[in-house]
Amino acid sequence: MPVPAQIKRFQPAIVSRVKILSHLNIAEKRLPQDGRIKIRIEDNEVDIRVSVIPMLHGEAVVMRLLRQNSTLRGLRELGMAEREVECFERVLELPHGIVLVTGPTGSGKTSTLYTALNAINDAERKIITIEDPVEYQLRGVNQIQVSEKSGLTFARGLRSILRHDPDVILIGEIRDQETAQIAVQASLTGHLVFSTLHTNDAPGALTRLVDMGVEPYLVASSLESVLAQRLVRVLCNHCRTEDRSPAARAFKEQVGIPVNTTIYKSVGCRECRNTGFMGRHAIFEWMDTDNEIRQLILKNASGDLIRDAARKSGMKSLADDGWRLVRMGITTVEEVLSVTTAKEVAQTTKHAASAGDEEETPASIALARR
Repeated sequence: MPVPAQIKRFQPAIVSRVKILSHLNIAEKRLPQDGRIKIRIEDNEVDIRVSVIPMLHGEAVVMRLLRQNSTLRGLRELGMAEREVECFERVLELPHGIVLVTGPTGSGKTSTLYTALNAINDAERKIITIEDPVEYQLRGVNQIQVSEKSGLTFARGLRSILRHDPDVILIGEIRDQETAQIAVQASLTGHLVFSTLHTNDAPGALTRLVDMGVEPYLVASSLESVLAQRLVRVLCNHCRTEDRSPAARAFKEQVGIPVNTTIYKSVGCRECRNTGFMGRHAIFEWMDTDNEIRQLILKNASGDLIRDAARKSGMKSLADDGWRLVRMGITTVEEVLSVTTAKEVAQTTKHAASAGDEEETPASIALARR
């Protein structure tokens, strides 16, 4: 969105003010800087994470808002389907192993993990987290803030954590081979380890760990489950309207949505500031590492083979879960297509076509991406 000329001239002054509030060096304009601001709005404390990067025509500022004293939801309030909730609840009772949540930046991975920790946070379990930065503060949980300046990295902090005899460990992100190796060793020595990883889907997390340098047999023996997630925008209840277009009818047949199901499209009104949407909702992809998948890991199989095996075991893809929200009238077809890949949509189409004894055609996939 272009900035009006009458405001553009104040850009250096605004950036300097933001730097002062976030305790950054206002004289440094050649290097990226990260800081944070804490403000109070009525009874709510808001933590603002600030990132400043030098650009060609001045410095760019991005601010991420996080409400500190917001109450965490329960597992069943995350919006998962019943199968995924049951799988998650089963994993939380495991004595050891690794549970990964994958997805792009800002897809709600940390919120999901903290919801899981909150569900098992009791007086009997000792929970330690190491994060960069600490985004939620949980009562009864030992939380460590990573500090690169003082030399406290994820790997170094993890080594110290293991000496404190925790039952559950949360690692903010597995970024390198050393962190991945220590996380695997921690899980093999009787700890339940939660962490995040940047991959496009759940099966991709397995090959990513191997690419990082973790031995396939260690991945196969330690990794219990992977949850991939994305965020889609939620339709505004005040202005959403039924989508009766021919393309919508064709799409229902293509992905196996019953013809009499009402799907909606966005319009825009005063309540949603003419965007057509209010809020966001997650779509999920849960993959358990069963014996067949463990054998594929040991054979260094590709992500596609692992995905096929996971789907045979009952895994629903991100696109599948997206169509569930479309059937419920929560979001639109276009929103799901914007956060899923053509491969996921094609697999959903193929599954729907085989269920109806129809063949998938290139034209149907093209319609899906439109």
